[in-house]
Amino acid sequence: MDSGLFRLLSCAIGESAAIETFAQLQVAPALLNPVTAQVSRAEIAQALNMALFRDVTLRVPAAAAYVADQQRAGQKLCFDHGALRTVAWPSGALPAGEAAITRVLRPLGFRFAAPYPLPKLKMTGRAWCHEDFPEEIAQFFVSELHPEQFSSSFQAAVTRVLSSSRDPLQPGDMALLEQLARDKSLPWAGALALLPHLIACFDRQHGLFSLEDYQTLLTESAEMAWIATEGNAFNHATDRVEDLESLAAMQRALGRPIKERIEVSATGQVRQTAFRAVQVQRQFLHEGQVLTMEVPGSFYEFIQRERDGERLDLRFDAANATGIFKMTTQAKAQAEAC
Repeated sequence: MDSGLFRLLSCAIGESAAIETFAQLQVAPALLNPVTAQVSRAEIAQALNMALFRDVTLRVPAAAAYVADQQRAGQKLCFDHGALRTVAWPSGALPAGEAAITRVLRPLGFRFAAPYPLPKLKMTGRAWCHEDFPEEIAQFFVSELHPEQFSSSFQAAVTRVLSSSRDPLQPGDMALLEQLARDKSLPWAGALALLPHLIACFDRQHGLFSLEDYQTLLTESAEMAWIATEGNAFNHATDRVEDLESLAAMQRALGRPIKERIEVSATGQVRQTAFRAVQVQRQFLHEGQVLTMEVPGSFYEFIQRERDGERLDLRFDAANATGIFKMTTQAKAQAEAC
């Protein structure tokens, strides 16, 4: 609580929430530095990640229950990566595709690590790993959907849905990001002003849209339908564990909605499974009314990584990612007027 990281996070999400999040997550000792005149890019990156992790646990009940189990057992979680979805298409005032997110990641010290083509989904995934603390600061898996590979009616629906997008970053925020990229740190006033706006980037930026457009998107891409309702929010957050088989069996015995199959990478080094996505209520426009419908929201994932020599294997696997993405496949929807 004496660290600059705690001060930064507590100013962004509140002291009680920061205390709770610190109690849940492992934090590298090298990130727990005393408050000085400057805030490092690594501290800002870690604060952002912790806020986004907390957001997922608040939105996914199974994740909250799992995290509570670990706290009762005196265990802290290792936040491995967060994943989000973007669309490589004009998006109102928001930069198109992954650029809306990478303009934030680069100044924070994340570097592009590797591409992961997802042809079955007509998407491309890209991993972003922190330069200063690659194993300790959670990576970002940023996927980008390619509407040009879909039908013209699908493309028109994407255009209508995204056209109202706003940009959560203002010129002053961009100036601070440029300063951070140059100096690798910010004065406290700048860091405190910037962090809430960075958190706001990981949300839905467009307004209400028609149920007809949603159904058009859902017919061709469950992933684009998910983006339409959830935007750039974390699709999932991931806990790095040591024994995935035992963990999955335990969660299944507890009656939690965990995936039956464990995804194994081609190298055998990376294993993943997840809770199914929570169902959430979202609003749509239809024939002059606002309708509420249940759609898939976010989920929570688990990953087991082996060591590649002295280093942890931080790679991802395209086949694993494709299997994990099925956690947000649309269930039968029920709509009602409100």
